Amino acid sequence: MERALTNAQMREGDRHTMQNLGICAGQLMKNAGAAIADEAETAAKRLNVNDILVVCGIGNNGGDGYVCAQLLAGRGFYVKIYAFDGALSEECAHVKQACKCAYSDDISGSIIIDCIFGTGFNRKAEERYAEVIQKINASGAYVISADIPSGLNGDNGIAEGCAVKANLTVAIAEYKAGMLLNDGLDYCGQIVKKDIGIVCPYDEYILIYGAEDIKKYFPKRPRNSHKGTYGSACIVAGSDKYIGAAALAVSAALKSGCGYVKLASTERVVLSLAPRYPSAIYPDCPDLSAQSIAIGMGCGISEQLYNTIKALLKEYCGTLLIDADGLNALARYGIDILSAERNCRVILTPHVKEFSRLMGITVNEIVRDPVNSAKQFAKQYNVTVLLKGAASVITDGARVALNVNGNTALSKGGSGDMLSGYLCGTLARGVPPFKACVCSAYVLGHAAEIAAADKTEYCATARDIIKNLHFSVKRLT
Repeated sequence: MERALTNAQMREGDRHTMQNLGICAGQLMKNAGAAIADEAETAAKRLNVNDILVVCGIGNNGGDGYVCAQLLAGRGFYVKIYAFDGALSEECAHVKQACKCAYSDDISGSIIIDCIFGTGFNRKAEERYAEVIQKINASGAYVISADIPSGLNGDNGIAEGCAVKANLTVAIAEYKAGMLLNDGLDYCGQIVKKDIGIVCPYDEYILIYGAEDIKKYFPKRPRNSHKGTYGSACIVAGSDKYIGAAALAVSAALKSGCGYVKLASTERVVLSLAPRYPSAIYPDCPDLSAQSIAIGMGCGISEQLYNTIKALLKEYCGTLLIDADGLNALARYGIDILSAERNCRVILTPHVKEFSRLMGITVNEIVRDPVNSAKQFAKQYNVTVLLKGAASVITDGARVALNVNGNTALSKGGSGDMLSGYLCGTLARGVPPFKACVCSAYVLGHAAEIAAADKTEYCATARDIIKNLHFSVKRLT
């Protein structure tokens, strides 16, 4: 399991390492410069090139660049530096004075190493900085960013104005939240994490689950088991207008490994889907004996739906997943019912627009602080939130995880229905809410990657992704 840090957490790691562990800032800069140089050397040998330009800012990120440049020159590369003028940080000034590389006024080179801004950058790149960033992006060079692409906000991943588009980002010590949120995944390219001796003292960081972590949610199934062993998932979805939402949710749930999949919907939906999914069960109303119930997908926004959710919150004792029109019904008729006393655990799976309606704030406010927005909401209402996006934020108000796999094959209608169905089934087989959200988002994202590898991100459909769910699980198990 990996972790991602905010700017403040990274600063605290720096402070702790220097003050409590006795590693000086100069040594950390040398370590960072060496880590960047190692990756640049590897790239240069792979690309069979020898000329490298290092673009250095005036802070400690620029200092890392001067160290990197000197090391690369010592290894036989033809290195030049483009240096920004200004009041240099103390450590940056020290290593710049020691660096003997040549300087250049041109932004050109087979490899360009971006050491302009560090993770603390949280504004718009202006004037000369913006001009240089634009030249880097237009250069055609292989671009390596030190720690984070310059111009990218380290906390929320928003490219403020313009930002460096890197082929490779060398993450110093830990991944940063901004590498993974919003624009981060598009600007960072490949991300390589390098340990330089910084120790982060606390445990409350954003978690990033990998295959080995997700594998734990697929234990070996005993032969001496039956349908009841793996639980019952009930899906309340679909309407005469939106039959497909129910179909996608049911078909994904059937691949989740649970024992029973039930669909409560309109007569027309049931008559349409029963021949296609004969292994599902079609009750007349939500089954309160099911381990999990997912509600809202394709139901249409109505007071009737709202009242059904209200009744489930009061009477149901399993895990209730609210999605799509269920979320919009809460936003329209009153979210206060989430605060009422209840016996069930609740999961909400909004995209950003749905979440803005629930919170009563703008989309932009959520995008600028997705982690804290979701975390505070989850804590306030005692729910688990899966906020869907390029990197989905998953939180129960205490823990936070990001799901970073997947691709734009999921940027199509029906993806949320699939996720809700698969998540409902995962809950039914006994995986707790937070972990079930992490597991389901990962598996669906991986299935999208497999589907897109065959059909492309343009052409892969929701059905293609569902058809690859078993390959996703097979690779894990």
